[in-house]
Amino acid sequence: MSEPVVRLRALRSVTLRSTACADAGEFYREVWGLRQVEQDTGAVWLRGTSSEHHVLQLQQAERNALGKVAFAVATPREIDEAASRLVAQGIPLVTEPGKLDQVGGGYGLRFADPEGRLIELSADVFAVTPDDPDGHPAVPRKLAHVVLNTADIDAACEFYTRVLGMRISDWSEHQMAFLRCNADHHVIAFNQAPFASVNHVAYEMASIDHFMRGIGRLRHNGITPLWGPGRHGPGSNTFGYFADPAGLVCEYTSEVEQVVEDAWLCRVWRRTPELSDLWGTAGPPSKDVRTHMAGVPDPGYTAWWRG
Repeated sequence: MSEPVVRLRALRSVTLRSTACADAGEFYREVWGLRQVEQDTGAVWLRGTSSEHHVLQLQQAERNALGKVAFAVATPREIDEAASRLVAQGIPLVTEPGKLDQVGGGYGLRFADPEGRLIELSADVFAVTPDDPDGHPAVPRKLAHVVLNTADIDAACEFYTRVLGMRISDWSEHQMAFLRCNADHHVIAFNQAPFASVNHVAYEMASIDHFMRGIGRLRHNGITPLWGPGRHGPGSNTFGYFADPAGLVCEYTSEVEQVVEDAWLCRVWRRTPELSDLWGTAGPPSKDVRTHMAGVPDPGYTAWWRG
């Protein structure tokens, strides 16, 4: 088995292509609790309370889709080495290694996974001054994880473990796989589905108190959860799922399980209501939740990428 092309440090950000970019930008800024760092025609960049320049970019589009997923790498030299290893494995580069001409800057490269999802590896991205991550405001700290629907969960897991060195933390039967790149139980998860699409994006709150107060703020704004609050079995994290103005699913979460690498044993969880919500407060996901999480078929970056 070939060595991974790079050592990932963390999940950095996600770009979502949205049919309602302006309204969604207002939602994530005014209600969800992210702070806007940049805006352009048909695009907006938003941050949490950490030093990460941004955790979410929204792009106006004709259909909802994944724009890209960005991972942090330690140094530009590792980016260059990753480029050589990707090419050696027959994985073409969408963007050659170099300075990234984008908001937040950095040095990086881009390539696509087998279902056409754009992956960015980056180092030296601009940082911003952290807010008080443990302070009173119930706002997200960072991007916790991205869940993606896939037409072939085994192929997806094989690619992300072999190429990117991710580890499978747990399975939910053969329906979902939870993958990590650091101590967080998962930063990416794949859900077996008829087609590739965005399932949901999760944002980590500083504590369970911040998590509940965040849900309270949304309720105060007339927005009720699609599902939750509750606590999952795999990952042991709290959850509260909502839909943004484009219909894309966003999640508040907290208390994500931390993996001790040498002691962790991957397990297969049964898909039962009592394990999907350990608290028993949310029950199983409704048909409406499943419809939102199914999304629409995503043809991949070649349908819109212009370089």
